[in-house]
Amino acid sequence: MVLAKYDLHCHTTVSDGVLSPCELVARAAQQDVEVLAITDHDSIGALAPATVAAKAVGMRLLPGVELTASWGSRVVHLVGLGFDPAADSLTRYLENLTALRLDRAQRIAGKLMARKLPDLLPAVLELAGDGQVGRPHFAMALVAAGVCESEQQAFKNYLGMGKVGDVQMAWPAMSVALGLLHDIGGVGILAHPTKYRLTFTRLRSLLTEFKAAGGDGIEVSYSGIKPDHQRELQKIARKMDLMVSAGSDFHQPGKPWVELGRFMPVESDCRHVLSSLL
Repeated sequence: MVLAKYDLHCHTTVSDGVLSPCELVARAAQQDVEVLAITDHDSIGALAPATVAAKAVGMRLLPGVELTASWGSRVVHLVGLGFDPAADSLTRYLENLTALRLDRAQRIAGKLMARKLPDLLPAVLELAGDGQVGRPHFAMALVAAGVCESEQQAFKNYLGMGKVGDVQMAWPAMSVALGLLHDIGGVGILAHPTKYRLTFTRLRSLLTEFKAAGGDGIEVSYSGIKPDHQRELQKIARKMDLMVSAGSDFHQPGKPWVELGRFMPVESDCRHVLSSLL
């Protein structure tokens, strides 16, 4: 099938993006995106306002979400697409994730205070607003408090893997998240596989368990992926009979290498997730 210009992975102020749902739809329209899925972390709060905005510009908006899940001791992200957003089971599931995120934020703030840093929780919650609170909000708060010069430095010194703010949580198992998505009529896509700092040997192990748990597809094109890694992911997808997906993982303007609808094209002989959604 000939695909319209699309983006199946991006974020708004409902999670850790900086554009409101309506602003993001408007920017996507400026980039000639015809099919869009907003995939905020553990929330579908952007869907209602974005649906109105998308209809006004003639854009196809698909239900989307990026669910936080666990694979053993590791955190993975699953992009859910095409599900029933009104399902009661989804509402309950996301409410549980919201509670987990708030608990983690409280624990991160406590650990930073134990390192003689100020109590950042009030500022973090204000930055998050009605959206899902996450480590990027702590990064912004650390910069605003003058502790760090940049958000990148905040992750390097305090919030990144193995740092004091890297607080582990009992996220739902990958199989549980996939089961939810299937129960409400959606598909589950493993987000940005090369960003988990796994060797390709370990990544194949993850994908084997992902497939066994009912995983439907993998992202093979997104900001920052190397061309040789994309080719390898597409090869794996074909071998394992997994669908492929792609998206910018856009969070904010001002980064010319991360723009809505902008990512390397997917090889045409791969089975694209849009073929099952449109």
